[in-house]
Amino acid sequence: MEGVQKLLVIVVISLTILLGIVGFQVLMIVISLRKAIQRLNSILEDAILGGGLIRPEKLTSIIEIFKRNKKLGTFGQDSTPPSQK
Repeated sequence: MEGVQKLLVIVVISLTILLGIVGFQVLMIVISLRKAIQRLNSILEDAILGGGLIRPEKLTSIIEIFKRNKKLGTFGQDSTPPSQK
């Protein structure tokens, strides 16, 4: 019985150490993810408010193209089918 108890204590200690290491790694991932999201937030804030990388007029024109379902290949051509001409 004494051998089984020693084995059980060794398993419990090793699993505790392993879970502590995994918990630390998860904590480091969450911290780096938080920093990355903060950095992305500041970049997007500067781009939209400062008129840097992303200009709102360009974004709205892209949205208008998708709203109207226009194809870029047919832009500027007559919209009536050839059979009705």
